[in-house]
Amino acid sequence: MLLQIHEPGETPEPHALERSQAIGIDLGTTNSVVAMVSGSHPEVLRDSHGEGLVPSVVAYLGEEPVVGKAALAELPRHPDRVIASVKRLMGRGLGDVKRLAGALPYEVAENDKGGMVRLRVGDRVVSPVEISADILKALKTRAEEKLGHRVEKAVITVPAYFDDAARNATKDAARLAGLEVLRLVNEPTAAALAYGLDSAAEGIYAVYDLGGGTFDISLLKLQKGVFQVLATGGDSALGGDDFDHALAEWAMKRTGIAGLTSGEAKILLQAARAAKERLTMAPGAELKATIAGHEIRQSIDRGTFEVLIEPLIGRTLRACRQVLEDARLTAADVKGVVLVGGSTRVPLVRAFVADFFKQQPLADIDPDEVVAVGAALQAHALTRGSDTLLLDVIPLSLGIETMGGIVEKVIERNTPIPVTKAQDFTTYQDGQTGMLIHAVQGERETVDACRSLGRFELTGIPSMVAGAARIRVTFAVDADGLLTVSAEERTTGVKAEIAVKPSYGLSDEEMATMLRDSLTHAREDMERRLLLESRVEAERVLLALAAALKADGGLLGPAERSEVDRAASGLRQAVAGEDRARIHAGMEALDRATHGFAQKRMDLAIQAALKGQRLDEVEAGMATDGAP
Repeated sequence: MLLQIHEPGETPEPHALERSQAIGIDLGTTNSVVAMVSGSHPEVLRDSHGEGLVPSVVAYLGEEPVVGKAALAELPRHPDRVIASVKRLMGRGLGDVKRLAGALPYEVAENDKGGMVRLRVGDRVVSPVEISADILKALKTRAEEKLGHRVEKAVITVPAYFDDAARNATKDAARLAGLEVLRLVNEPTAAALAYGLDSAAEGIYAVYDLGGGTFDISLLKLQKGVFQVLATGGDSALGGDDFDHALAEWAMKRTGIAGLTSGEAKILLQAARAAKERLTMAPGAELKATIAGHEIRQSIDRGTFEVLIEPLIGRTLRACRQVLEDARLTAADVKGVVLVGGSTRVPLVRAFVADFFKQQPLADIDPDEVVAVGAALQAHALTRGSDTLLLDVIPLSLGIETMGGIVEKVIERNTPIPVTKAQDFTTYQDGQTGMLIHAVQGERETVDACRSLGRFELTGIPSMVAGAARIRVTFAVDADGLLTVSAEERTTGVKAEIAVKPSYGLSDEEMATMLRDSLTHAREDMERRLLLESRVEAERVLLALAAALKADGGLLGPAERSEVDRAASGLRQAVAGEDRARIHAGMEALDRATHGFAQKRMDLAIQAALKGQRLDEVEAGMATDGAP
C-alpha cells in the first residue's frame, strides 16, 4: 500500500501563499544550502557573489555568532573559537565523542553530566544543537532577505542513518532557530525527488551520498511520481572529513610533527581540505599551514592522494553491495546512479562508482545543491499540495523484549514510513498485574545484542492466570522517522505509552556494525534464540509445577514426590546449561514423572465438581449433554 506523507488539506488561498511559503534546507556537515520553489522551479538561494554554499562553520567571537565564510576566515586567528563539522555530534553522548576523539578536533566540556555532549568553544560551553541552530538562523536570514518577508517553515534533510536522537536534535535546533519543521526528509530521498521531477526518471535508482561527514547509499524505485525507498545503508561517520584526516596525517608523518592542540588540528585539517579540493581539478597541489609559528609546505600529487583515500572509498562500496543484497537486486538492475555530496567530486570516487555499477553516474544537478533542491520541492508540496509520494524506510528493525531476553520484532527494517504496527502479547505468571515494556532497535535475536530505546510500565492488568491477558503493543513511526510505543490491555482498556527520545543516539558506525553482525551471526543468533525459548518454556513448566505442588502436593506419596522432585531438579540443571536437546529431554522426563500426579489432580477436580449431586442428576446431565 502506498502511503502519502504530505498532509492532506485544501490548497491555501492566494492571500495566504506568501505567509505559508516554506524553504528547503540541507543542513550539511561541511556546507549547508537553502532553496525554495519559485513558480514551479526550485531555486538555490545565493549570496551577492552568487555562492549557494554556506560553510557549516560558526565562530563565537563576540555576543553574536558569526556563520559561514566569515567564520571560516577567523580560523587561523582564533582556532579555539571556531567550530565546524558539528553534525557528526548531533544526538551523541560523551562516550561517543571519546571514541571519536582521535578524529574530531573538539574540546569536550569537562562538566558534562550525561545526555548530549557539550563542547568548549572559547569561553563558551555549547551543544551541537545550539551550534546547528546558529547555522539554521543564518540560512533563515538569507531566505528572508531574498524573499522580503518572514520565513517560519522548512523541510530539513538528514542522513538516512540518523537515529531518533539525532533527528530529534535536528528538530530542536530548528525550533531554536525559529523554524517549524514540516518534515525531516532523508537526504538520498530528497536527491531522488529532485532528479525524478527534473528528469522524469523511472526505474530503480541508486543514490550514492558521500558528504563531509556521512555516507548513505539508498536504492529507490521511481514510478509516476512515487519515490519508494527499497533499501538504505551506510558506513561509519565517513566522508570528506576522513579524506582530510588522511591527508593531514600524511603531512604530519612527512614533517614529523605531533601532539597538536585542537586549534592546531583545525588549522591543519582546513589546509588539507583546501589541498584536497585543488586535487579534484589539478594533478598536484600544495598543503600549506602555519602552526605554532612553523610553516608546513608539502607538495602532493593526485596519485599519492588516491592511494591514501582508496581504502575509504572501498568501505562505501561494501555498503553498496550490502544494500543491493537487502533489496535482492544486482548492479545490473540499477538504471542510474545519482551522486550527492561534495565528496563525490573527487575523481577516484566517480571512477570507483562507475566501475561498481558499470555505468557513468548522473551529475546533472550540482551534487552540493541537489539535496536542498529536493527539500525545497517537498516543502512546496507540503504547503501548496502535490501528487508526489515519498516512501522512506526505517533503517533498523524495532521490537520489544520478551521473556528470556528474546527480541520480538514488530516492525522490520526497510519498512516504508509512516507506519503503525501492533502485536499482541500476554502475561507470563499467574496474577501478574503489570508488564514492563522494553523497546529495542536492531537486527539480532537477543536484547543484549540490540540497542535499548526506552522502557515504560503498563499497570492495572486484571489478575488472571498466566496467558489469559491480552496486551497489544503498538509501534508508530511518523514521517520524520520518530517513534512512539504504546501498550493497551484489551479487556480493561488501560494504556501506557512512551515517545522514544533518548538523550543521545546510535552512531553511524554502530548502525552499520549492527547490520553486518546480524548477517554474520545469523545462524548462532537463531540457535541462541531457540535455546532461550526452550529455557522460557521449561521455566514456565517449573512454575506451573510449583503452583500445583503447593496446592495438591499431598496427593503424592513419598516415592512419587521423590521422582517428581528428581525430574524437576534435572530440568533446572538443564535450564542452567547451554544444551537445548537436554532441556527438551528434561521436560519430557518431568512430563512422565508428573503424569500420575496430573491424573490425580484431574480426578480430584471432577470429584469437587460432582460433590453434592445425586447419581440420577449426573446421569440426566450426561444424557442432556449428549442429546442431538
